Amino acid sequence: MACTYTLTCTPHEAADRIHDAIECGSLTGELIDRYTISAGEHVCMTLTWEKHYYRAGNRLTLTAVIDDLSGVTRVHLIGGGGGEGLFGFDWGASDSFEQSALNALRDVMQP
Repeated sequence: MACTYTLTCTPHEAADRIHDAIECGSLTGELIDRYTISAGEHVCMTLTWEKHYYRAGNRLTLTAVIDDLSGVTRVHLIGGGGGEGLFGFDWGASDSFEQSALNALRDVMQP
């Protein structure tokens, strides 16, 4: 799915919302890395979570790149790591992982 969305909250608030949805909203979700770069009053954050999905039969990752470098908060979500065999078919688990982050941001998304 890998899409970019514009938000009405700060990058830190967006990161906290996604983090709460993944870690507090599941048994297996965990933040495995967080990296933040500040440039004056602006920030760019990269966060990666991992979660086990039974339907995919393994752990998947969700990476969020969140920034306000253009003056508005943007989040770019990338789900991956799922699937079996040569073609990486994951029964929709990576899309579901991205959707859990989107649901946490739904009320702060700009149309």
